[in-house]
Amino acid sequence: MKIFLFEPFFSGSHRQWAEGYQAHSAHEVTLMTLPGRHWKWRMFGGAPALAEQLRKQDERPDLILATDMLDLAGFLGQVRHQVHGVPVALYFHENQLTYPWSPTDEDVKEQRDRHYAYLNFTSALAADAVFFNSNYHRKAFLEALPGFLRAFPDTRGLSHLPGLAAKSEVLHLGLPLRALKGDARPVAGPPVILWNHRWEYDKGPLDFFQLLFRLQTEGLPFRLIVLGENYRGAPPIFAEAKARLSAHILHWGYAESRQDYARLLQQADLLPVTSRQDFFGGSVVEAIHAGCYPILPDRLAFPEHLTAADRQQYLYTTAEELYQKTKTLLEKGSVSAPSQLSDFVARYDWSILAGAYDKRFVQLIQP
Repeated sequence: MKIFLFEPFFSGSHRQWAEGYQAHSAHEVTLMTLPGRHWKWRMFGGAPALAEQLRKQDERPDLILATDMLDLAGFLGQVRHQVHGVPVALYFHENQLTYPWSPTDEDVKEQRDRHYAYLNFTSALAADAVFFNSNYHRKAFLEALPGFLRAFPDTRGLSHLPGLAAKSEVLHLGLPLRALKGDARPVAGPPVILWNHRWEYDKGPLDFFQLLFRLQTEGLPFRLIVLGENYRGAPPIFAEAKARLSAHILHWGYAESRQDYARLLQQADLLPVTSRQDFFGGSVVEAIHAGCYPILPDRLAFPEHLTAADRQQYLYTTAEELYQKTKTLLEKGSVSAPSQLSDFVARYDWSILAGAYDKRFVQLIQP
């Protein structure tokens, strides 16, 4: 089976997912990509550029697999003769309908943000099957669509929603988790708190560092590892935190290799998460699998990464509860996550999920 995978934003987790599936699939997966920058332009201009890449191919795919950053309807309209009859699958890493926009974004002031969400909607309509990376993501998108569409003056497309829901399902995000296991815990000392997310507002850095400032003021001992990518100018809180928490820092900044990243995850003990948005939470899953003790908000996709029996212990609902749970663990002087947490999220490893993807995609091409 030949799969052509189209990714207009080939960077970060999008790139890791595409290359991961290509490496682990039993099928022949060809990547057609654009650099991971200018995300708004990619959602509009990516379709013509990737259509041109497809037209240069000498062979016809058995399946087209695209991600949510592509204007799929516009793309298919440009290559309809070349791919007529080829099944099309759409994979949602995120969506622009329920994604929280930065208050500093100029498009919010100009009320232009609906365009990007509408592209997600028309792309989903154009696909034969729509896949979401978590149950939370699927539910949030489908539940938000009716209110979103009713904001338009007419021909709102509400009649399409039952069919869209029927062809929507979950394929969890595949991750290279096996390489993150190990035992690189640092020498004796206070527990190590971890941040391993993008340096952007939607990950809640202000809440995270305010938690640490409070712990510091209370005299609670801890060390700190701050990882993650910074695509644009980081929120100012990062510079402030680096100065105020300098005595606690073991590492600060992006890990240049997966080996370095794995080593630093293995050194961390405690993962307090403050994200305002995570459609899946790959960085959280990676840290849990590496052995970190998670303290997760009881929202978004995070409850899915814990068994029902574990949720009360590892989830919180208020900032005060997050503080109290973190404080209690730090006062113990050592933090140890039980192995069942790592074992539970191991189901997201590509060694397991690639086969599930392959099987489902074969079903799409069968008459």
